Amino acid sequence: MIAMFKAIPFGIFLTLVVALFIGSGGSTGGMLHVFHFDVNVQEIGLDVRLYWSWMLFLAGTGLAFAILLMMD
Repeated sequence: MIAMFKAIPFGIFLTLVVALFIGSGGSTGGMLHVFHFDVNVQEIGLDVRLYWSWMLFLAGTGLAFAILLMMD
């Protein structure tokens, strides 16, 4: 159970990196359905476009979970 909670940040990082390359190329990744959303924080002048895919997140988290289980 603890390994699953440890795997979530790795899944988030993997999703952000892979979706960045897929989404910035103008593709949706087919079944991955990579989409973009804007993060606007006007107090500090932050205006960022991020790419995300729930399918990629689940796959990345599952992969990280399996690796963490094998390390025990």
